[in-house]
Amino acid sequence: MTATASAEYVSKLSPESDAAPEPRTEASWSLATRIAFRFCVLYFALYVLTTQMLAGMIPTSKFQMPVLAEKPPMRPLVIWAGNVLLGVKPTVHPTGSGDTLFDWTHAFTTLLLAGLGTVVWSLIARRTSYPRLFKWFRLFLRVALGTTMFSYGFAKVFPLQMPTVFLSRLLEPYGDFSPMGVIWYSIGAAPGYERFIGSAEVLGGLLLLIPGTTLVGALVTLGVTFGVFMVNMTYDVPVKLFSFHLVLMSLFLIAPDARRLINWFVLNRPVEPAPAPRYGSSARSHGWWIFAQVVFTVWALGFQINGGMEGWKAYGGGAPKSPLYGVWDVDSMSIDGELRPPLTTDTLRYSHAVFQYLNGVTFQKMNQKFERFGGTIDTVKHTLTLQKGNDSTWKPVLAYGRPSPTQLAFEGEIDGKRVRLAMTQHDLNKFLLISRGFNWVQEFPMNR
Repeated sequence: MTATASAEYVSKLSPESDAAPEPRTEASWSLATRIAFRFCVLYFALYVLTTQMLAGMIPTSKFQMPVLAEKPPMRPLVIWAGNVLLGVKPTVHPTGSGDTLFDWTHAFTTLLLAGLGTVVWSLIARRTSYPRLFKWFRLFLRVALGTTMFSYGFAKVFPLQMPTVFLSRLLEPYGDFSPMGVIWYSIGAAPGYERFIGSAEVLGGLLLLIPGTTLVGALVTLGVTFGVFMVNMTYDVPVKLFSFHLVLMSLFLIAPDARRLINWFVLNRPVEPAPAPRYGSSARSHGWWIFAQVVFTVWALGFQINGGMEGWKAYGGGAPKSPLYGVWDVDSMSIDGELRPPLTTDTLRYSHAVFQYLNGVTFQKMNQKFERFGGTIDTVKHTLTLQKGNDSTWKPVLAYGRPSPTQLAFEGEIDGKRVRLAMTQHDLNKFLLISRGFNWVQEFPMNR
């Protein structure tokens, strides 16, 4: 957009570009409102700035903000609070969980800091209301919550968070699933539903970021985040703490309009329009602020869409599949020439092999336990090189052959033992979860 076009856009947003906004009389807030506001500002600001929410506010792949809670001065303070005040020993270790002992101790430390800050602020405060601070902090929280909803939403619009088909899961008994595994892979089995809830999250974030639709966005976000929080609580998904904060932030954005919402939806009374916040000293500068919010929204939206597309191609359903893709039934297996019968008590014999992505293979044993290896397949030499974790010295090579498209054989040496396997490809359509599909007409429910 050229400078001339930008100026014309701002002029349309504020036709009286030279007129100063009309002065307003600041109404006094009650003591409880002032104290609650001070605490919320301190607590939410600290939480956003020291968690992954800060990185979401800066949508760029070239510069990734670290989680500041894991850096000084917050990290030693959290560890001190855990050791001295709570009697626990929190440590920072990447596990994918948002409910680690460090996370809970960080929330406690943030709560403590915000509480102490509120006491000091209240003792030295002279103002009886904070309309200007509220306006800017509300904008800050809109951006933090809106970009977070974009991040989680697009991870579902492009089904990445809950994978659509995870072949080894098809072999596991339902009773061996964790509660989180049940909800994770049941949603993943219905990518249309996953995209639906992801679209609801994106919609909430979009309405939060667009000027003038904050209340609607906060209401949508509250509904979505509270649903996510309840899933996390009832299925033991370790994002309980974080999702609860998203619920609280949504409530904070809704709170100023609570009376109007009750009058309209409950008491059936007419309500007056809420005054729109002004972000500049003149109508022209206010227009530029609105324009900047729109530009940021488009930028964040484009960044997340691009990231979702790249993720889908890199590790989602659009990622390159293994040349041996599928579930393979192990028909026979021998070790050092000794044929291993398919006994469930045999802890060495495999029952299935699963090839899904390029660099990995999963073997299921007769006792239904799994062994997962890194695996590099050379389609020219017809070899499979296995790798176990970070052990660079363990790299057995197995030669493979395919007598027919549905037959596969491996032979090679593993840990000094000669291993041979013969396999038959399992027809994936024999799994009802894959073959059932969607049906408009059903004389009887298919509930198995």
